[in-house]
Amino acid sequence: MATPARVEIDLRSCSEVFDRAPGGDPDRTPRHTISEVAAASGLTAHTLRWYERIGLLDPVDRAAGGQRRYCDADLHRLAFLGRLRLTGMSVADMLKYVDMARRGEQTYEGRRLLLEAQREEVRQRIVDLQATLAVLDYKIDLYAGKVTDRDAPAPCQYVPAEEEQSA
Repeated sequence: MATPARVEIDLRSCSEVFDRAPGGDPDRTPRHTISEVAAASGLTAHTLRWYERIGLLDPVDRAAGGQRRYCDADLHRLAFLGRLRLTGMSVADMLKYVDMARRGEQTYEGRRLLLEAQREEVRQRIVDLQATLAVLDYKIDLYAGKVTDRDAPAPCQYVPAEEEQSA
């Protein structure tokens, strides 16, 4: 009797899928439990169910006993949503983005504009954080005795806008 050939399947762990940059067509086999996805994503099971309920995630497949089973495509979506949250994007804007993505290629322009606006907010936040970091560095150096108050940059001078001067 012939021995059946071994079939090797490349099933990555939930964490490996979540951490890997999405590329190509993700496996759509529902196999990751909610606890695995929560551990990989850092989200709680409650948040994962909420994301599904409000529409950030497509309806998640269920096992025979009713437990949620997430596929790799769900994990890729969650990883991207996590990046958007790190930018400070609101849930409402994430929902707009996901809705556009569901409608397909004809929404590329709208998605691009939404992401460009978010990118500009991130860039401004980086500028603000760099200025804040400079203040922290100065204070740390001051308290460490590396600089004195005489070395401090000149305080910002408030110059009223033209409308305020004439008011």
